[in-house]
Amino acid sequence: MEINGIEATPNQNYSEMGLHEGILRALEKKNFISATPVQAGAIPHFMEFEDVIAKAPTGTGKTYAFGIPMVAQVEVDSSDLQGLILAPTRELALQIQQDLREICTFISGIRIGCLYGGQPINHQITQLKKRPQIVVATPGRLMDHMKRRTVRLNKVQTVVLDEADRMLDMGFVRDVTKILDAVKNRRNLGLFSATMSREVMDISWVYQRDPVEIVVRPVEENKPDIRQYRIKASKDGKVQTVVDLLKTDQLERVIIFCNTKNTTDRLQALLKEYHKTVDALHGDLKQKVRENVLKSFRKGDVSILVATDVAARGLDIDDVDMVINYDVPEDTEYYVHRIGRTGRAKRQGVAYSLVSTITDEIRMDEIEKNTGQEITAIEL
Repeated sequence: MEINGIEATPNQNYSEMGLHEGILRALEKKNFISATPVQAGAIPHFMEFEDVIAKAPTGTGKTYAFGIPMVAQVEVDSSDLQGLILAPTRELALQIQQDLREICTFISGIRIGCLYGGQPINHQITQLKKRPQIVVATPGRLMDHMKRRTVRLNKVQTVVLDEADRMLDMGFVRDVTKILDAVKNRRNLGLFSATMSREVMDISWVYQRDPVEIVVRPVEENKPDIRQYRIKASKDGKVQTVVDLLKTDQLERVIIFCNTKNTTDRLQALLKEYHKTVDALHGDLKQKVRENVLKSFRKGDVSILVATDVAARGLDIDDVDMVINYDVPEDTEYYVHRIGRTGRAKRQGVAYSLVSTITDEIRMDEIEKNTGQEITAIEL
C-alpha cells in the first residue's frame, strides 16, 4: 500500500485505532480483528476530517474504511444530517446501509436512511422525517429530494463517493457536482474506487483540498484466491456444461453471469429443470423483487443466481463458491468484478468462462493479458 506515494505496510488491529467501544463490539461480533490495508490507511485520516482518495481492489473492505469513521463522528444527540454517501446503484446503496447498521449494532440513536430510484418517494419522505444522521443515496434520487426540498444538506460534514469511477461513468457527473456544490459546510470528501478514471481525478481536483492518496495494489495478500478456467463449449452445449459444473460437491452459492437480460431469464428457466433453488437478477425486475432475490440468495434459500452485470459490482456477497461466465464479458473490467464475487474473505474460489466462438477466444486472450493472471483451458 502507498500513502501519498510512500510505501506503507500497515498492520493494525481495530482495538489500536481509538474507536468507539460500540464499534469495536460490532467488529468483534463479525470476527473482524485486523484492519485491511485500505481501512488502516483511510480511517485515521477520515477521523481527522481530511479529504481522502482511495484506490483499492474489489473486496478489500472499502465500505468499512469510510463507514467506521462516519459512524464514529456522528453526534447522536443531533437530528441533523451529518454524513452523505453516494452510490451508483440501488443495490450497492442498500448494501452500504446494511453495513452501516451492522457497525451501529451496539450504538443507539443513529438513524441511517437510504434513497434510491424504484421505491415510492413518499416512503422515503417518511424516512427523512425521522431525521437520519447518515443518508446513503443514488445521485438521481437524491436530486429528486433536493428539488422537493425534502432533504437538507447544509449540516453535512462528510461526503463519500463509493465506486466513484462507476458512478461517473454511468453519467452522474452533473448530478454529483450539483450535490457537492449544495453541501456548503462540508469538512471532508472521500473518493473510493477500484480504478481512478480521468473523471474521478477531475472531481478530486475541483472539490478536494490536499487529499491523502491511498493506493492498495492487487498484490498477493490482497488478491482474491481464485482458480480461473476457460472451457470450450458449443452454443448448444453451454447449458449442459453449466449443469455438469453445478454437480460439483459442496456448492452452497453460485453466480452465473450472462450478458443480456433475455439470456438470463432463459437460462434460469432451463436450470429450473435441474435445480429448484435457482433465481434470476437483472435490471428489468422490479426493485422489490430484486431485493427479495438478493435476500434469499444471502440466506441460502436460493443457491444459484443467474444475473447480468447488475450483480457484479459493489454487492458484499462474500461466500460465493463458484462463478460461471455463461457469456464471456465484453471487457476486462467486467470480468474482474464478476469473478471478484468469489474468493473473498480469505476463502478460495473458482471461476469458469464458457468459450463458444472465435470472438470469445479473442476476448479471453485479452482478459488474460490485461489481468496478468493465468486462465487455464480445460475440458470437462
